[in-house]
Amino acid sequence: MNKMTTAALLMAGMLTTGVAAAQATVGQAAPAFSAVDTTGKPVSLDSYKGKYVVLEWVNPDCPFVKKHYDSGNMPATQKHASGKEVVWLSVSTSGDAKDPKLASTLNSWSKAKNATPTAIVLDDGKIGRAYGAKTTPHMYLIDPAGKLVYAGAIDSKASANAADIPGATNYVIQAIDETRAGKAVSKPLTQPYGCSVKYAS
Repeated sequence: MNKMTTAALLMAGMLTTGVAAAQATVGQAAPAFSAVDTTGKPVSLDSYKGKYVVLEWVNPDCPFVKKHYDSGNMPATQKHASGKEVVWLSVSTSGDAKDPKLASTLNSWSKAKNATPTAIVLDDGKIGRAYGAKTTPHMYLIDPAGKLVYAGAIDSKASANAADIPGATNYVIQAIDETRAGKAVSKPLTQPYGCSVKYAS
């Protein structure tokens, strides 16, 4: 599955690109939300006021997610963020968000991949729809004032091939480093790529 070509994934309907209309708009206040994480603790965006926050939509079964986790790219990006005192919330949007087996599965998977998110948030669709999350992964960066400063892809190579990672620009690291340096994000909006977010029908 990891070796499927981009063209094959497009034909299979697994690759989604583009930015859909949503409440979340780069340059404006990020939509507030509250939910529960995979340990049963409440999580809200308001509780991280004054901090940079990354939102990452995740689905362990998606070949694009596998690309970035199996290669170590996403965990390395998380560690880079942590080193810059950035909160990282991985968001799992699913119609089965309240299924306890989902939380356990996500926790085990995250540990196996050496991932270090601040929390894995269980979303029944409300957060995803508020942000217009279309793909796994779909990435967002919120600044300490609560403003959305980046939305889009993890990097510049829209493929499921891990061999493309070294030659790609990591947009999330770029956005974090630019904002932390007091600069404007040079690419605040990019086209996300990956598998479609699994909203309840």
